[in-house]
Amino acid sequence: MKYTLLNTIEGKVLLGGIFLSLLLMAFLGFFGITDFQTTKILALVLLAHTVGGRAAGIGLCILNDFGAFPTIVYNFYIEVLIVCFTYSGFVLSTTNYLKLEWLNKLTDRMTLKAIKQKNKVKPLGWIGIFFFVMIPLPMTGPVVGSIIGYMLRLSLLRNLSATFLGTLSAILIWFYCFDFLEHRYHMIQYLFAAIIIIVLIPYLKKIKKFITNL
Repeated sequence: MKYTLLNTIEGKVLLGGIFLSLLLMAFLGFFGITDFQTTKILALVLLAHTVGGRAAGIGLCILNDFGAFPTIVYNFYIEVLIVCFTYSGFVLSTTNYLKLEWLNKLTDRMTLKAIKQKNKVKPLGWIGIFFFVMIPLPMTGPVVGSIIGYMLRLSLLRNLSATFLGTLSAILIWFYCFDFLEHRYHMIQYLFAAIIIIVLIPYLKKIKKFITNL
């Protein structure tokens, strides 16, 4: 079973995600010894990408004066890492290589999101995936984009190239828009607060339930 899994393309993508995760953990661990405050921000950026998306992560970097190159590279790295896990997990789950209840539930949710957007992207193929991932709108992004690419039967190279180039373009757009607002109008604090509120809206019922249980 393990031999078969590791010889699938998706299994190798999963291994790539694990390798990137280990590198990130080593980097944060080493950096934590020399600059704990910065490491806390980097960890928050990682959390923001996991639950809130790239805009929140980029905003955190700009608010803490990380600079253009570190902000773009770090946020892009995290997005690539997330896609490696979600894409491989989705494919391996749907092809029954991985049979985990929580993964099946996550796969079902991602499938529904991808199906809703599939017909909009299909006529344009690679370009459609690229713009779908790049455009900063609800329900878009690299995770759903890569799954749509799989549903459209794009090769792994074409699918991930469109997904990652779209992601990098989106990060560049977010960064320079935020940077412009921060340096000329000092508005990024308010915009970032609005993004946080929007991100939290889907979790309001869960937060309310948690507070009630306490």
